Amino acid sequence: MSGHSKWSQIKRQKGSEDAKRSKVFAKLARAISQESKRVKGDISSPTLRVMIDKAKKENMPKDTIERAVKKGTSADMGELFEVMYEAYGPGGSAILIEGLTDSKNRSAAEIKHLLSLHDASFASQGAAAWAFKKEGEEWVPQTTVPLSDEDGNKLSVLIEELEERDDVQGVYTNGN
Repeated sequence: MSGHSKWSQIKRQKGSEDAKRSKVFAKLARAISQESKRVKGDISSPTLRVMIDKAKKENMPKDTIERAVKKGTSADMGELFEVMYEAYGPGGSAILIEGLTDSKNRSAAEIKHLLSLHDASFASQGAAAWAFKKEGEEWVPQTTVPLSDEDGNKLSVLIEELEERDDVQGVYTNGN
């Protein structure tokens, strides 16, 4: 009975869980490094402390957090830029995409390509942001757009693919 061993099932499940955790850890490490660079490695800084606490909630190992903080203070740390892209997705839903990247042009091209594959398009600055209000670190929709089941499925697939990108830190939409 090939393919029915318990070890094969455990290995497959662990592999998929580890891949998901790896993506989350990479995004958190990048954000910690950026914040560490901004505050010059001051661990007592409230903003860096929040990032570290967020990483600890995701069970990120302590040594990985420390490496990310040290990477931010090292001289060979490249410049990371915070970016905000605005788009309109399936059914006319507004989408905000927050990111942290070392190359604005590359990230914009990759996101534009992803959007075009899913019946979405870039919007000019401020064209989609009006539909949201910033509360803390989250963008909360002020208005919602009702979506058909088909448009809702397209939007959820688009959001999943956007969140898989290493440069993307958060995706917000007003689609309902």
